[in-house]
Amino acid sequence: MTRVCNDPSEFAREALEGLVAANRHLLRRVPGGVIRAVPADPGSVAVIVGGGSGHYPAFAGLVGRGLAHGAVAGNVFASPSAQQVCEVAKAAHSGGGVLLCYGNYAGDVLHFSAALERLSGEGIETRQVLVTDDVASAGPDDIDRRRGIAGDLVVFKIAGAAADRGCSLAEVARLAELANERTRSFGVAFAGCTLPGGQGPLFTIPAKRMAVGMGIHGEPGIGEADLPSADELAELLVSRLLSEPPPGVAVSDGGHAVVLLNGLGSVAYEELFVLYRRIDELLGQAGVRNVEPEVGELVTSLDMAGVSLTICWLTEELDALWREPAQTPGWLKFSGGSVFSGGSVFSGGYKPTPQTPRPATLPAVSFARPEGPEGLRGHATAKLAGARRGATVPVASEASRGAGQVMCAAFRAARQAIEENADELGRLDGVAGDGDHGDAMRRGATAAAGAAAAALANGAGAGTVLITAAAEWSDASGGASGALWEVGLRALGEVIGDEQAPDARSVVAAVRHATAAIMRAGGAAPGDKTLVDVLVPFAEVLAARVGAGLSFAEAWTEASKAAEAAATATADLIPRIGRARPLAARSVGSPDAGATSLALVLRAVDPVVGDACPAKQESA
Repeated sequence: MTRVCNDPSEFAREALEGLVAANRHLLRRVPGGVIRAVPADPGSVAVIVGGGSGHYPAFAGLVGRGLAHGAVAGNVFASPSAQQVCEVAKAAHSGGGVLLCYGNYAGDVLHFSAALERLSGEGIETRQVLVTDDVASAGPDDIDRRRGIAGDLVVFKIAGAAADRGCSLAEVARLAELANERTRSFGVAFAGCTLPGGQGPLFTIPAKRMAVGMGIHGEPGIGEADLPSADELAELLVSRLLSEPPPGVAVSDGGHAVVLLNGLGSVAYEELFVLYRRIDELLGQAGVRNVEPEVGELVTSLDMAGVSLTICWLTEELDALWREPAQTPGWLKFSGGSVFSGGSVFSGGYKPTPQTPRPATLPAVSFARPEGPEGLRGHATAKLAGARRGATVPVASEASRGAGQVMCAAFRAARQAIEENADELGRLDGVAGDGDHGDAMRRGATAAAGAAAAALANGAGAGTVLITAAAEWSDASGGASGALWEVGLRALGEVIGDEQAPDARSVVAAVRHATAAIMRAGGAAPGDKTLVDVLVPFAEVLAARVGAGLSFAEAWTEASKAAEAAATATADLIPRIGRARPLAARSVGSPDAGATSLALVLRAVDPVVGDACPAKQESA
């Protein structure tokens, strides 16, 4: 459990600020995360990594020469927002384009992909590579759905080294993709982790048992097994990875590989070395030539007791890039010789493409401390929120501003309902996830209510109130839910606009537009056990009742009741997408947390709609 903590909601921010304060020669704080204190050479590619906090040294601890140029830091186990990704990427960009590199999780994919579109729209050439190394999370025929775990480090290292050698963006992305394709990981856990401020672990394991195939966000394993001896555990880990080599790799022929034995937070280093002793023997017996292995805490999960093994099967160019030196707060690597070239990696083991000549050596690392206060303090979300709220507000009609007051009341009602039910939402999420949905929804609703009020005070109409609140919800919440709530609220605002007060039919059109936008962004359909299972019936019932001549207030009441029933019915569904998918069987019998929170909000807004729209009045 976390014993050193102030306000749990500020834990991730304060940890990041402390990391920067302890490493000002390496890191500079920027809105959304950190970048290198010493900028990369002009014209070079900026490799931006990131994800939720709670995984140190990933992700902020991996920023520095030879590795990442910047890291985006979300809340604990929650993906950062698209706005945060954009801020970090633009702060690190030096003219050669941006590579976004991150683990394959639904929230990260939504936010980083949105950031890619925004950066590209602003003229910054941007690509992305998703890490998919966890063999437990999907089968070999479904690799694109696998999670990214400790293999992150290998892919980030290859990309960062290639960028610092002066490779083009296309070449850096190709090498990162190659590293990912040739990387496999598998892990076990002996005890679950506890979120800051939490009263207990996210999952428990019986004595003398272990969870097999768990994730790095506190997710339970896909199964359990008796706790083995160290040598037996080594045999399990090695045999699982050697049973699924990447295409084109024949283990029996021998091969060069990077091997990482990763501690997940509370396994002693001595225990790791006992385990690695046998892993090394087994790999040697299989003919694997182990290249500069790593044993230690590389990608953690707060205080989880567990380990994972990663193998990356090297090519000549990957070997050379892996051996390049790196200096970051959380990981140091010294230069070594290449087994392919027979000498120092600097003597020519790696051959970049002709248009990107390779320097003889990496530039020296400067230890100069950055000037100015921006690297020392500042809450990224607060800064970004202030900037957006200070932006020019579109002209709105008086009728639309009046509707904006109703929107603000709806956000207040949503915030109160979520606050009262946050613990239960977290419990539902913890059945097959990391248990942070209640906290994420609380952060999002609180930020959105504040942003809506500020926009209204600045003269915004109903559409702008919704769009402003959407951005703040996403920024404060993070995760897949934060991204989808932003998409939905923004879509509502786009249809409602600022010209006139919305009537029942325009709200129905807006809800339909929001439903389509959310399904398109998240890739979910009814039956997948997501908030879409609530949103679709809500939209259908609302449209049907308005079409039948009911007042808008009456239609909303019936639609919100249908939403509640749909949320309850998700208990019988099996998740087909998202973080809960690898633990599908475990979630049966419990309603989906995202569906439940949406139904909760729709029902909480019902009295606001009733007050604003008397029984015989059609305006919304």
